[in-house]
Amino acid sequence: MSEANSSTRSGVSPVISKVAEKDISSAIAVAGHPVHAMAVHFPIALAIATLGSDVFYWWSADPFWVRCGLWAAGFAFLTGIGAGLVGTMELIFVPGIRARAASWTHAIAAMTLISVMGMNWGLRLTQPDAVLPLGLFLSVLGGALTGLAGWHGGKLILHHGVGIMVSDDE
Repeated sequence: MSEANSSTRSGVSPVISKVAEKDISSAIAVAGHPVHAMAVHFPIALAIATLGSDVFYWWSADPFWVRCGLWAAGFAFLTGIGAGLVGTMELIFVPGIRARAASWTHAIAAMTLISVMGMNWGLRLTQPDAVLPLGLFLSVLGGALTGLAGWHGGKLILHHGVGIMVSDDE
C-alpha cells in the first residue's frame, strides 16, 4: 500500500501533513514575543472606539464625539499600517504562515480594514459633517472587518499555533 493511501485512510491528509511540517515561528519577535500579535491590539481597539464615538454622536449630537471619532479613526489607521507592515513581513518571510489559507484570509481582511479606516479618517478630516451617515457606515464596516480579521488571526494562533514559541523547559 502506498504512503499516500495509508495516510488518507488514517484520516491525515498528505497535503495537511506537508503544510504542518513547515516552520511557523515568528520571524519578527522581541524576546520570543511576536511583534504582530502585540501590535494588532491598538488598531482593533481604536476601530471599535471609532464606532463607539459615532454611535454616541448619533445618540447625543455632542460635537465632542466627532473629535473623538477623528482621533480614533486616525490612530486606528496609523497603528493599523504599522501592524500590517509587520504582519506582511511575517507572511513573506515564514513559509509555514504563507502555506495556510487562514493567513491569506486574515491578510486580505486586515488590509481591507486598514483601507476602510483610512477612508474613514480622510472623510473626517475633509468633511466633519459627513460623520452621519457615511462615517457611521464606514465605522460599522470597520467593526465587521475587525471581527473577520480577528477571527482568522485567532484561528492562526489557536488552531495552527502560528507565532507560538515554546521552550524545551516548558
